[in-house]
Amino acid sequence: MAQTDTLARVDADLAAGRVPMARQRLRGLVSSFPHDQALRRRLAEVYRLYGDPAEAGRWIYLEEDRSAEETAAFETRYADPVRRMRALAWRGPKTAAGSAFAARELASVRLSASASAGRDLDWDTLRDAGNGTTDDGSFGRSLAALGCLAVTLAFLAVWVNGLVDLFG
Repeated sequence: MAQTDTLARVDADLAAGRVPMARQRLRGLVSSFPHDQALRRRLAEVYRLYGDPAEAGRWIYLEEDRSAEETAAFETRYADPVRRMRALAWRGPKTAAGSAFAARELASVRLSASASAGRDLDWDTLRDAGNGTTDDGSFGRSLAALGCLAVTLAFLAVWVNGLVDLFG
């Protein structure tokens, strides 16, 4: 769906009072277009409708005219610099930020997060920087494989028990 179509749906959702749907659509757009400050600004406005200054501050963080109260709420909620960097949901170089202010903020957040993690962090490769590893999903896959193995063994146990009863 084109960005303009999605924004039209956001407007329709807001007009109809479907704020959660509008928020979901905008989050998807920001994920697809992380450099679009207008989308981030719209998402901040939706969070203001919820009365959530921390999330409003999160999405307006890269704007020079941001609210000091919302910025403080965001920085308090995401006190850990690595979590703050992850929360900004930025991808790509800071030069794509569109303003000198945004580029400085991105650089500052990245520098703080790198110092906190004890290694250089990058916007495109940031995953689980808190413990120095990247979360490639292998734990979740291992857990799923273990579950499948348990179900298979349980099935085999029931099947073997049935055979023993049949011929016993």
